[in-house]
Amino acid sequence: MLFKDEPALQLNRETRNCYICGPQNTAGFHIQFFPDGLHGTRAEYVAREEHCGWPGLLHGGVTFALMDEAFAYALYMQGLYGVTAKVETRFRQPVHVGEKLIIRAWTLEQRRRLVDARAEIRLATDGGPLVAQADATMYLQEAAGEKPPSTES
Repeated sequence: MLFKDEPALQLNRETRNCYICGPQNTAGFHIQFFPDGLHGTRAEYVAREEHCGWPGLLHGGVTFALMDEAFAYALYMQGLYGVTAKVETRFRQPVHVGEKLIIRAWTLEQRRRLVDARAEIRLATDGGPLVAQADATMYLQEAAGEKPPSTES
């Protein structure tokens, strides 16, 4: 693990079953996120066969979910809580089973209850080619327990 000398960010009790980071989710990824500067976070993940779409290739939805979780942690490490309101994702190259990835996200600007953020995933090799990136607008909640805004009219 690349970040073993640093403490992982501590989870809120309500997120222990999170599909990406929750340690109690038996079907989850169990990924730990670490601080990356004042406004960011990072994690690593090795692409697994059970997360594939096409044989041998990581499903794009999994790739996106890794970045989406990193967005939330970039907020969380700053004492903020939010959900993704809007995102634009670009997949640059496929990820093969067994490839180690570095997932990073960081906040850029806050406007009231909206925060702009960016995420990227790179191969954990020399030069670390970019495999995916995303720009998001995050909607801040008052506290960790606040429900996301309703989509019902």
